[in-house]
Parts: sequence; structure tokens; C-alpha cells
Amino acid sequence: MAGLPRAAWHRVRTDAFGAEPRGERLARIRRSPQFADGAFRNPVPTRRLVYERSPLEITRAQLTGDKTHRVPAAAVPVHRLLPADLAAPPESGLRLTWLGHATVLAEIGGRRVLLDPVWGERCSPFSWTGPKRLHPVPLPLSELGPVDVVVVSHDHYDHLDMGTVRALTGTGAVFAVPLGVGAHLEHWGVPAGRIVELDWWESAEVAGLTLTATPARHYCSRGPRTSALFLWASWVVSGGAHRVFHSGDTGYFPGFAEIGRRLGPFDATMMQVGAYSDFWPEVHMTPEEGVRAHLDLGGELLLPIHWCTFNLAPHPWDEPAERVVTAAQALGARLAAPRPGKPFEPVAPPALRLWWRAVAATSRGIPPLAGERGATTAAGGEGAGREQATTFSEQISKSVR
Repeated sequence: MAGLPRAAWHRVRTDAFGAEPRGERLARIRRSPQFADGAFRNPVPTRRLVYERSPLEITRAQLTGDKTHRVPAAAVPVHRLLPADLAAPPESGLRLTWLGHATVLAEIGGRRVLLDPVWGERCSPFSWTGPKRLHPVPLPLSELGPVDVVVVSHDHYDHLDMGTVRALTGTGAVFAVPLGVGAHLEHWGVPAGRIVELDWWESAEVAGLTLTATPARHYCSRGPRTSALFLWASWVVSGGAHRVFHSGDTGYFPGFAEIGRRLGPFDATMMQVGAYSDFWPEVHMTPEEGVRAHLDLGGELLLPIHWCTFNLAPHPWDEPAERVVTAAQALGARLAAPRPGKPFEPVAPPALRLWWRAVAATSRGIPPLAGERGATTAAGGEGAGREQATTFSEQISKSVR
């Protein structure tokens, strides 16, 4: 698509591609400290792709590589979320429900916040092509009930879905987005008065909560080329004596520690751990980097996101989960890894169950982990577990230098 002539491009463009910022929105973008030389810039030098590799080369690698392990071999054991599961407020004042990929429902401070909501069947501007869901959404959007705030990290299709936004417009929710992204929402019918656009480090009070857009290392695009006028962000949501962090999409960078110093610590962090590749190591974190970023932030509990739902990278489907569990154990990070749709309160997270192993394409010879019942015996005793953790900890330290 990047090679399409302009006239041909306009013929295939649909509403899902969104709209460009104009007027005061554009003027505000140009005043942003993050905007220079006609485009938003990352907190550290960042390449969308490395080694100047062409889209054709990457597409060839995606099409010709081993696809055996990139999708589950059986149905993902989604928890069918029912309205009754969410009827009573969380006893601790904070409850999280991972709904797949980067979509999380956070009940915090007596309010309901929906982060990066995507209910669409494909993360694509077209209904007939693009990455398709590997499991159903845990509940229909019509059963979700009231939503106070919708938070969007950036405008990529697996984080910002036109159909979902249009459906949520009817809830009366306020939409919090990074600079420029409000142009898409207005184009899709969200009233301007219900859109809050923030630059990095800006905060807004919405429904009794404090929402803060924080730096991330990524980019925006809903068309064939990188978009210059749309900002990306991670987010902090605080209310009722609780604070949570959502990474959106990001490469690892030293700024996580600054976010933690200024806005942390956090009851929970929701960290991107999937869709990584050697082709784009600077804009998506590996699982090990996700754990390191969680610790930099001062997170109490880590919820891994951005895996399981869409096939977006060459790695095996279950690899992010395996690697994040091992890394968390090696570095002493508390982890929750629920099935999609299973609510939990971070103050009392569920016991670790490696549920994905039952539906992974094949066993890859990975021994049981220390968090799984009976794991130390199966792996050769506690000494063997400590030795494995020490070795892996050394690998993690090298990977994030």
C-alpha cells in the first residue's frame, strides 16, 4: 500500500482511516515540546524498523517463516465474562479485567475505565483482510454496562477500533487520547466536548479520576505511512487511593523510571510483552524488557498484555507468556496471568496457572515453572529452580542494557 499513487490511495481509503488534525487541534500539536521538524518525536532516538529493512523484506519473512506455533492449536480458554461478575464493586477499590490484547477494564475509585478497547474481528481498516481474532471477546460490548472513561494509547488498529469507538459513544463516556487522536474520534461521531487530548505529562480530572498521559517509545499510523501529526502515549490512571499504569505500545527506554518517580508507585502495571521482533526492536518490548520496565515504574503487580489475541509478529503464540513468567520469577516481580475475561483484584491476585500450555501448538520442551503447583519437584527441586532463575536473570540483564 505504501507504493500506491495518491489518487489510488484516496479511492481505497475508508472512514476507518480516520481524519487529519486541523484548526486549533493542529495549532496545539505544533506547540507541543514533543513536536519538531514537522513531526512528533520519541523520547530517545528510535527507528520504526531497523537495518533499513524494507516492508517487502519483512512481509516475505512473515509469509515464509515457520507459522506452526504462531496460533493456538485449540480454542483459547476464555472466561465468559457475565455482568454478574462485575455487579458488586471491588472490595479493595481496584479490579482489573484483561479482555484480550491491550484491552483492559479497570474499576478504580468507584469508576469504570476502559483502556485501548478493541471489539472488532480484525485489527484492520478493512473487514476482509488483516489480522483476525484468535479468540472471541469475553463478553459482547452490549453487556459491558456503563463506562465512565475510555483511554486510548495511540491510533494503531489493534488499539483504536472505529466500530468499538462508535458503539462506546452511546455510553456517554469521556474519551482520553494523546494529541491529534481526537481528530479520528470526531470524524467517527464522538462529540468534541467528550474528548480530552493530552500531551505527555499533562493531566486531566475526569469523573473524579486523574488521567495523565506519559511518554512512550512508538509511533502512529492508520495508513500506509507513519503519521506525523498524532502522538502516542502510555497512561496513568489514579483515583480512590489507587494508581495503575498502562503501557500502550512502547520500546524499552530509561523514561519508565522517571514516570515511576513522578507518578508512582503503582498498584498494578499493564505492560506490553508481545508482538516483538528483531525487525522492530525499538518500538515494542520483549517480555524481559516489560518486566524490567514494570520494576523501573515501581509496580506492585504486573499484568502482561498485548499478546494472545492477534498474530502480529513472528514469535510463537505462547512465547510472550512463557518468557514473562520466567523473567518475573527471576527478577522477583509479582505477576498475574489470568485467562482473558477473568476479573481479579491486584491486592489478592489469582494463583499462577499456565493455562496457555493446554492449547499451544506443540510442547516446546519448556519445564514447569516455579509458580505452577508441583513445579519445583518436576524441575528437579528448589535448587534447580534457583539455578534456572539465576541463569535467566543474567540473560535479562544483558537484554536491557
